[in-house]
Amino acid sequence: MFDREHTIAPAGYSRWLIPPAALSVHLCIGQAYATSVYKNSLLAHFHTSQTAIGVIFSIAIVMLGLSAAVGGTWVEANGPRKAMFVSACFWSVGFLVGAAGIATKQLWLVYVGYGLLGGIGLGIGYISPVSTLIKWFPDRPGLATGLAIMGFGGGALVASPLSRQLLSFYDPAYDPANAKSVASGGALVALFVTLGIGYFVIMMFGVFNVRVPAPGWRPAGFDPAEVVAKPLVTTANVSASNALRTRSFWLLWVVLFCNVTAGIGILEQASPMIQDFFRSGGVSGVSVAAAGGFVGLLSLFNMAGRFVWSSTSDFTGRKPIYLLYLGGGIVLYTLLALVGHSATALFVLLAGVILSFYGGGFATMPAYLRDLFGTYQVGAIHGRVLTAWSAAGVAGPLIINGFLDAQGKPGTLTASAYQPALFTMVGILVVGFIANLLIRPVPERYHEPAAAGEPVPAAAEEGAK
Repeated sequence: MFDREHTIAPAGYSRWLIPPAALSVHLCIGQAYATSVYKNSLLAHFHTSQTAIGVIFSIAIVMLGLSAAVGGTWVEANGPRKAMFVSACFWSVGFLVGAAGIATKQLWLVYVGYGLLGGIGLGIGYISPVSTLIKWFPDRPGLATGLAIMGFGGGALVASPLSRQLLSFYDPAYDPANAKSVASGGALVALFVTLGIGYFVIMMFGVFNVRVPAPGWRPAGFDPAEVVAKPLVTTANVSASNALRTRSFWLLWVVLFCNVTAGIGILEQASPMIQDFFRSGGVSGVSVAAAGGFVGLLSLFNMAGRFVWSSTSDFTGRKPIYLLYLGGGIVLYTLLALVGHSATALFVLLAGVILSFYGGGFATMPAYLRDLFGTYQVGAIHGRVLTAWSAAGVAGPLIINGFLDAQGKPGTLTASAYQPALFTMVGILVVGFIANLLIRPVPERYHEPAAAGEPVPAAAEEGAK
């Protein structure tokens, strides 16, 4: 029942059922952005350093990129249903193994559970619906991938308050409104077990509703010639192995790396950053609660950007929208460094738009890959380019924290301390901007034979609801 041949959509199947199926998976794995909710509780439970607990998230993100890269071809060959099911199993078992590690106070088990196994679930789950969405929406690939991938950015909006409430339910002494309150080990175990089981059930909705289009299917009124007429869009197909041999792939890798590195610079440091920017005489004008609200607002910008900018790329083209992400980011980071401290509203607006570009870059990338390399193995190619995310996840925080450590101790910094780091991000965005300008169509020598690419027969004309 999980094989690709058993998931071919019957005649009249609505393609609009596919984005909710993909969204159910991405909302669940998006919980990875909410790990800070119980970070202090894990610190107290294991009596260890912040670095030791932070390694859990780092392992998960590294495994996301590696599993997406290694498993991309397998996902393409076996179809979205089997891939989503495998993702759900790894993601849920990761929570359960992590719960066992918390219960026995064995931190290495949490590394293996949430970090290693959960990270594999993250990577497979992230890429599992991408190729299918693009094949169902050849007329609006940016809209389709934006609908699904915005779930990953918005997963924390659901997981953060849910985790707090569950912890307070399992440990009445825990106060979710108090940033210094920590939950007991028993509450953490119960939380991980609840999330592991709950997420598995929700992800099964996506597993049983996802379908692949029948060979030769196309949306009603869709003319492939109109898409091909757009710059950089091809009707040919390139395999994942051949894609790695093209200059365009590596330029796109650089583009994604630069965009993500700059975005993580804000995301990873958001709460202390807004407090430091408005610190005077050793006292910040922004409260801890207000800083927490700012982090939530950035999540909204991140999620909205994934849908709005990716959908816009269907009309503007992928290359111009990335020029906006990177060129606009250069301007916004410069303004943030020079005048961001002048008004709280200005700081929030600048940071919010930067995060919308960060999210938009993730959601638009699958459509950009489809334009350049075709639909044949676009999921596998997407998995390989996501290694840029893993690299940026390490580089971004290292750059920001390295500069800040040289400026002084946390809680004493001001806006001027952030200028070297922010101007470094401007330089990184300039590199990405140039890389995007250099992207050209893939040479014909890398194209697959027509049979391998499975082109859409001209005679096939079945409508979509």
